[in-house]
Amino acid sequence: MVAANGAEESAERRTQLLRGVLDMCLLALLAKAPAHGYEVVRRLEEAGVEGVGYGTVYPLLTRMRRLGLVADEVRTSPTGPPRKVYELTDSGRAALDSWARQWSDFAGMVDATLAGRGHGAAKR
Repeated sequence: MVAANGAEESAERRTQLLRGVLDMCLLALLAKAPAHGYEVVRRLEEAGVEGVGYGTVYPLLTRMRRLGLVADEVRTSPTGPPRKVYELTDSGRAALDSWARQWSDFAGMVDATLAGRGHGAAKR
């Protein structure tokens, strides 16, 4: 029972963390190359971000388009119907740069806090 609760808690924590950074991850992937939604999901999986499906990615891309962070264009596909391809706008690149700096600062703070944790545990 404890292991199951620990696994559930771990999965919930991962979901919460991902929710806070998924938009940044999508912008980072699109900064490398424009892509359609299916490709974005595949790239997320390749990056080790599992469990993020189309039902999450498409609404997020739509929201980022409304915010002017990405632009979309319908392009022909060699293997099927035309696809909507998303790419970063200048505003999206600026937001990504800003968010990446914020993430680096935040991750450094968390890493420093966690690193200091070992000292107190050794004294107990």
